[in-house]
Amino acid sequence: MTESTLWWIATGAAITLELLSGTFYLLMIAIGLACAALSAHAGASWAVQMGVASLVGSGAVVTGYLLRKKTTSTSNTGSNRDVNLDIGETLQVDSWNADGTASVKYRGAQWSAVRAAGTLPSTGAHRIVEVRGNQLVLEKHPH
Repeated sequence: MTESTLWWIATGAAITLELLSGTFYLLMIAIGLACAALSAHAGASWAVQMGVASLVGSGAVVTGYLLRKKTTSTSNTGSNRDVNLDIGETLQVDSWNADGTASVKYRGAQWSAVRAAGTLPSTGAHRIVEVRGNQLVLEKHPH
């Protein structure tokens, strides 16, 4: 079995493990292994192949980590529509309590609701802007 074949088998194994585990960084390692296979096809020595695999693989891991860290949102998941599909949904508020809360029916259950900052207590249609545990944060729905 040639050296390049061993590298391609290792690449396939890394991709298979990534598919089973969902670890993005294994794909970066697989890139390094594939580059080592290409260098073996080019006739590089075993030491050069190992260097290519380690440098490209670790470089891809570090680059992926830095890009992911840079683009990771630090926003509150309670108000992120990508995380919580209730954000933006409309419901009816019949009355507000003296303590600034309301009891509303949403998705077939009773929920506690509070007003979003700057929202005046009024009845009618409201939109969910955040979910805090089992409490909905509402703002008046613009008609």
